[in-house]
Amino acid sequence: MSDAPGKYIPDPDGRNADFYRHLARGTLHLQACEGCARVLHPPRFLCPGCGSEALVFKPSAGQGRIFSWTLTHRPVDPGWAAEGLPYATVVVEMEEGIRLVGGWRGTPDVLCLDLRVQAEVEPATEAFAYLYFRPHVPAHVPPSV
Repeated sequence: MSDAPGKYIPDPDGRNADFYRHLARGTLHLQACEGCARVLHPPRFLCPGCGSEALVFKPSAGQGRIFSWTLTHRPVDPGWAAEGLPYATVVVEMEEGIRLVGGWRGTPDVLCLDLRVQAEVEPATEAFAYLYFRPHVPAHVPPSV
């Protein structure tokens, strides 16, 4: 039995709860406005572009590019030390145009601006999941003859 503490599991509320509930089911969904088609994050009650209340969560392919990152050598929450130190937190500009923050699944030495990445979800409870990103591996394309 390990004496190491587990990672803190947040209990989201408001529109964030809707975002994390979708994530906890294993897929990334992003909020979009049905009035002007704007993709929003963080989730809101009204569209900042057109003021519409017609906001829905739509599935995302989870692909994007590294916008920024940071390496953590001394975590504030001791539960994150189990991830291995140092660990990276990345800011990803998604194909939909918004930016998300998540953990990094990969070695920090491959991190670079504009690196293509894929979202990965790790459910923790029925209401919350951790969001990670890993390097995007394109599907194999057979050579042309």
